[in-house]
Order: sequence, then structure tokens, then C-alpha cells
Amino acid sequence: MSISLQETPTYIEEFVNHILTTRRITRQDQSRLMSLLFDNVLGDQEQRVVNRIFDALHQGTVRVVD
Repeated sequence: MSISLQETPTYIEEFVNHILTTRRITRQDQSRLMSLLFDNVLGDQEQRVVNRIFDALHQGTVRVVD
């Protein structure tokens, strides 16, 4: 599953929930999320939702898979 810049905040939240539920993220998805954050294309709410992934990665509850 990948994400595009045209996707809605609802899609982003569903995408993040999918990752948190499966507890897995691909390197491509991780890079895309990092780009979205660093390029400042997300609103505050979307940034908080995406940051949940990075918090989960840091805590070890989500794994990066290839």
C-alpha cells in the first residue's frame, strides 16, 4: 500500500491505522511518509496521525519489512 500527495486526510488516517494494525511498514511507505512530513504538505492533524507511525517504530511495536 502506498500513499500519494493527492490523498485525503481520511485516507492517510486509514493508511496509518492499517500499518498500526498489521504492525508492519515497508521501507517505501516509510520513505514516503517521511517525505510528506519534511515537505510540509500535511496539515497539523495529518502530521499527528503520521507521527503515530514513527512513535510506534521507535517503541518497536511496528517493524519495517521489505
